[in-house]
Amino acid sequence: MTEIASRGTATDVNGAKNSGASGGPGTLQNLIGGKLTASATPRFLPLLNPSSGEEIGSVPLSTASELDEAVKSATKAQVEWAAKPLKDRVQVMFRMKTLVEDQIDHLSEIVTLENGKTLAESRGSVLRAVECLEYAASLPQLASGSIQQVSPGVECKMYRYPVGVVAGITPFNFPFMVPLWMIPMAVSLGNAFVLKPSEQTPLSAMEIGRLLAEAGLPDGVFSVVHGDREVVEAICDHPDIKAVAFVGSTKVAETVYHRSTRNNKRVRALGGAKNHLIVVPDADPEMIATNVVASVAGCAGQRCMAASVLLAVGNVDPILELIREKMGALKAGVDIGAIISNEAYDRITGYLDRAAENGATLVLDGRDAVSEDAPAGGNYLGGCIIDHASPEHEASCEEIFGPTLTIIRCKTLEQAMAIENASPYGNAAAIYTSSGGTAQYFTERASAGMIGVNIGVPVPREPFAFGGWNDSRFGEGDLTGDSAIDFWTNSKKVTTKWSSIGTANWMS
Repeated sequence: MTEIASRGTATDVNGAKNSGASGGPGTLQNLIGGKLTASATPRFLPLLNPSSGEEIGSVPLSTASELDEAVKSATKAQVEWAAKPLKDRVQVMFRMKTLVEDQIDHLSEIVTLENGKTLAESRGSVLRAVECLEYAASLPQLASGSIQQVSPGVECKMYRYPVGVVAGITPFNFPFMVPLWMIPMAVSLGNAFVLKPSEQTPLSAMEIGRLLAEAGLPDGVFSVVHGDREVVEAICDHPDIKAVAFVGSTKVAETVYHRSTRNNKRVRALGGAKNHLIVVPDADPEMIATNVVASVAGCAGQRCMAASVLLAVGNVDPILELIREKMGALKAGVDIGAIISNEAYDRITGYLDRAAENGATLVLDGRDAVSEDAPAGGNYLGGCIIDHASPEHEASCEEIFGPTLTIIRCKTLEQAMAIENASPYGNAAAIYTSSGGTAQYFTERASAGMIGVNIGVPVPREPFAFGGWNDSRFGEGDLTGDSAIDFWTNSKKVTTKWSSIGTANWMS
């Protein structure tokens, strides 16, 4: 087993040759064939700490030929890896789970360094990744195949085989968790995996490579190729990559889906969201206000499960005022982490500048809520509320991806449901109510794949799968849970007859 790197500073963790600012990772390398390999590209991006704006390293924008090198290495490694029994393959995930738990403080610090989350949020995302490792470790009980006698003397068996070399393209917002939605299941089921992480948050990907190596994964079964659009397109086009998983914006998800399927790949691409929360007058004010604020402002609103539109049904003004008070009490830089980049900050605040268009009102401006203790140079924004928006307002329709809540006033629950149903997205939706009947009415009619009742971030836990509907997902099935078993394997059905019993049956 090739030694990737030992745990310690960011420099040695990520295997860089050159030291960056303040002990940063320097120039990152690709992980190909179990070895850290310097990219030959002439193109590099600065790697910035969102919390301070400090440049901490650089990221290579690798070439299609480097992606091809990773695939060739993965193709060789996958054959031997797939030949191992499933029970042996999952031992890597058992060991990796222990490694992650032992190193959770270090891993959380890496996520915060590159993403800007608070340490508590980073730790929570790492713990969620542990659940995915646990689920993959249980695959011998979940993916063992099946056998049945279908008629006298005749048996049908179903076996699962790996797809081959597969790839994942992951976003900046959960740089450790989202790759582990994919890798444990895909690799345990016998595939070799090539990861293209976000060029804004590449450090966690290298940590994953190090942990897998320490857990005993053979060289070449897992690869990391840093890059931008060129590498993404190369993944979509490469003839030896058989399946692609993607998480990101709807626009790119749709592009990856169509380009990859044209090349006869199986694809599951999760896109953006515009999640609606419905509040009715019988809801518990204190619980709602706390929960809604956490949904809007958690991870600085940079998650596809964040609340973004609140549909206020009837007279719920006391609840809305409590939400405003609690959100206004949050301080960016202390309670809310950093926005990923200057460009993202400008895009989000552009919605605030335009809030008054078409009759909406900016009732809480997060630019006024930056803590004095926030590091200088960071991209900080407190909670924001745009009230009295129309259903057609840009803030009501477009994914802002920041700590911003848009409120639409509705006279009836039916009007609120019509607005939710009309959204092209379908990732998540939630209702706050004390009535079981109202909750049932909502859950049956909401057009979304993940539903919450008095829960503003209704993320399913294993074995329940993560995935939305409509323009929030391209490709059938979900990305985690039982659905992932089908995605990362091919099934083979074998019908046998050894006995002469029942020679007159249709199988004779």
